[in-house]
Amino acid sequence: MERRPIGIFDSGVGGLTVLKAIRDKFPDEDFVYFGDTARVPYGTKSERTIIRYSLENARLLRKFNVKLIVVACNTSSSYALDILKREMDVPVLGVVKPGAFAAIKATKTGNIGVIGTEATIKSGAYRREILAINPFLKIFEKPCPLFVPLIEEGWLDDEITYMVVERYLSELKSKNIDTLVLGCTHYPLLKNVIGKVCNNIKLVDSAEETALETAKIIKKVKGAGKGEVRILVSDMSNRFKKIAEMIMGDSFSIEEVSVDVC
Repeated sequence: MERRPIGIFDSGVGGLTVLKAIRDKFPDEDFVYFGDTARVPYGTKSERTIIRYSLENARLLRKFNVKLIVVACNTSSSYALDILKREMDVPVLGVVKPGAFAAIKATKTGNIGVIGTEATIKSGAYRREILAINPFLKIFEKPCPLFVPLIEEGWLDDEITYMVVERYLSELKSKNIDTLVLGCTHYPLLKNVIGKVCNNIKLVDSAEETALETAKIIKKVKGAGKGEVRILVSDMSNRFKKIAEMIMGDSFSIEEVSVDVC
């Protein structure tokens, strides 16, 4: 049987949390991950630019004969998923819908908070997905544009990070939410800080639910692997390597590719 990897892309390092969750369930699969570190963050970009970047990223992954593409970026999932599904000749899975399902399962009071990039919150993607399933839930949204730069800088447990998290989330806490959707795949890297600021609030990240959704697709597409992980970036940095090692916890290769090949 021909070896065909699972393709995953994100604007930077955050999507590795999704890669890790899927790989934990399927250790024998091959993976190709692309982090668009030269153009991170996506959350402050226009809709047209987000769609263009997402298409370029998916086309890059197709060069590696991937059998499916996981859009491990909430911003791309919010704006480009339907277009990617039409344009690509392999299954494409986003992270918003799995995250929405997880939030609905987690809430007890029906008060759900959603944080994400400016673009993701503006899109209303989580609100639409959640209310389409249960229109009686209350959704409170908050963009947190400084989170991604802090994470990409490697400030995961810094005093400044605590101050920024508290500043952003104080408003949501006042709404008596019992569930908080980490609507960006970077945000689970701040789970320790967010958890301390949001004590007794259930934190939901889409990585685990996305892994479960991926399982359904893998059963339908052929091409087993040998457990190899190949990580591509559009700009190499020591910070990316350091955070990648923390997330992945074992050996993998990282190589830089030109954005021009996307």
